[in-house]
Amino acid sequence: MTLFAKIIAGEIPAQIVYQDELVTAFRDIAPQAPTHILIVPNKAIATVNDVTATDEPALGRLFTVAQKLAAQEGIAEGGYRLIVNCNRDGGQEVFHLHMHLLGGRRLGAMLRGE
Repeated sequence: MTLFAKIIAGEIPAQIVYQDELVTAFRDIAPQAPTHILIVPNKAIATVNDVTATDEPALGRLFTVAQKLAAQEGIAEGGYRLIVNCNRDGGQEVFHLHMHLLGGRRLGAMLRGE
């Protein structure tokens, strides 16, 4: 069971800002912007590579929840970024597919050299 699955199940505390039958959203514990919320499907899907057609309702819900939360956080008009990482080279650290909602300041370049 992943860390996110434990959060969804209520086994690990988190600041949950949205939850329904398909997705759960909670604040990142190490925020990279004033608003940094993780939106995850309740079904454990390891990576984007593991998505199937049956996952489309939950994955579509990630976007509608992102839109709703961006409005609630007051960042919709100014703009925000949605990020989904896939596998280690893509920056994925928790292998439970998730979307980052970031905003609240100008975010700058999409990619930075290392």
